[in-house]
Amino acid sequence: MSEPVYDIAHFGRAELLTPDLESSLDFFVSVLGMDEVERAGESIFLRAWGDYERASLRLTAAERPGPGTMAWRTTSGAALERRVAAIEGTGRGLGWEDGLAGIGRTYAFTDPDGHRMSIYYDSEYFVPTEGQRPALKNQPQRMGVRGAAVRRLDHVNVWCRDIDANADYMVDALGFRVSEQAVDADGRRTGAWLHVTPKSYDLAYGRVDPEGVGGRLHHVAYAVDAREYVLRAADVFADAGVRIEAGPAKHAVQQTTFLYAFEPGGNRVEIITDGRLLLAPDWRPITWTPEERARGQAWGTKMPESWFTYATPPVDAAGSTGMEKP
Repeated sequence: MSEPVYDIAHFGRAELLTPDLESSLDFFVSVLGMDEVERAGESIFLRAWGDYERASLRLTAAERPGPGTMAWRTTSGAALERRVAAIEGTGRGLGWEDGLAGIGRTYAFTDPDGHRMSIYYDSEYFVPTEGQRPALKNQPQRMGVRGAAVRRLDHVNVWCRDIDANADYMVDALGFRVSEQAVDADGRRTGAWLHVTPKSYDLAYGRVDPEGVGGRLHHVAYAVDAREYVLRAADVFADAGVRIEAGPAKHAVQQTTFLYAFEPGGNRVEIITDGRLLLAPDWRPITWTPEERARGQAWGTKMPESWFTYATPPVDAAGSTGMEKP
């Protein structure tokens, strides 16, 4: 067994493309309870009250919904250089870029499926204003009370054409570790959940894309502190007229309590509580069979068809997402 690599610290920032920027902004501010921190060009940056960095979400105006760049913070400047060298060795590097909204220089790359990602180290910590200053100095700001009051960015789930190729790439090039996986009758992965933190997952390759296209997003997740807060989020969504797709319920894989809905731009968002921490340095991935997956979620909940068929950007009748390069 090779020596583990701990060069990636955590999931730092998600970017969502939206065809209705102002409506998406209102959802994340009024319904999820996040704060706007900066605007730059066609992008708006936001944060949850428990995010230590200046921003954890970037909303960018685009013709269609979908994923932008998913950014990962490294554990040090030296770790950044090591991972850049590893990525460049795979031929998937896109080069250095200037950071935005508190992030220093970043190195962009793609996974084998074409999902755009970046890594960075230099980052600006959030500094609360007088009205945001908490009573407890060991949290970034005063506890949120607006809307669902999500606490922090948690994970991203994407679809791809080859689970094995993408999961193995993130393990080999970035040092991710597989916590759980689903396999078909031939033992080939049909889903993989990976982590770099003690949380049980930070990145999921949730399904082989049924449309056979690359680079699509299933959802971005924000965490709250307890199951009761997930139930409260469902009430907040109902009052705000937000269509709930699934939940509240409990996943079998990873045991997180979940709630799924769609923001106005068309991207799926999940509200969750953490399932558990993985403290074992030699954790052996949990493997789920097709028969076990067919039983539904932890309490027997069956997910709606849309959960298995819809991802962003959507695919039109011609099989195009509208995002392909000419």
